Amino acid sequence: MARLAPKELSLSDSEQNELQELIKGHKTAQQIVIRAKIILLASSGRNNGEIARILEISLDMTRLWRKRWLETEGAKLSAFQRLQDQERTGAPVKFSMEQVIELFALACSPPEDYGRTISHWTSRELTDEITKQGIIESISVRHVGRLLEEAQLKPHQSRYWLTPPPG
Repeated sequence: MARLAPKELSLSDSEQNELQELIKGHKTAQQIVIRAKIILLASSGRNNGEIARILEISLDMTRLWRKRWLETEGAKLSAFQRLQDQERTGAPVKFSMEQVIELFALACSPPEDYGRTISHWTSRELTDEITKQGIIESISVRHVGRLLEEAQLKPHQSRYWLTPPPG
């Protein structure tokens, strides 16, 4: 069965110059450089197989970036923007902002207020307390630690922050 030739890709002079500048740029990410090379080779009449062999990349990658370039034709985007990865959706958010704020408030309060006989909160103690109070049904100790780290909260230092040592 004969294969269809890939869709023809033509570039304006400004697009060609912009792609050349991306390739020459010392700070341009290599994935963008490879994508720019794919588009330039495609515009010179090369098919996907030839481009893949020349650049030593997969045929699928060549097909993907030719297709994406053609899909964004006519959009008022720079060449750099057209060569960017698409947004990834990822997993849905598991905890509401209110729940996370309640975790932070708990981390900033003294453990004694909650009947804990500890000097400062640990991720494990916070996990136990927040699930005990029913604020969050289930959360891992590691995730609590990541949330605190992202917010730059250090419950083990809160005593010094609230009441600095004399000196």
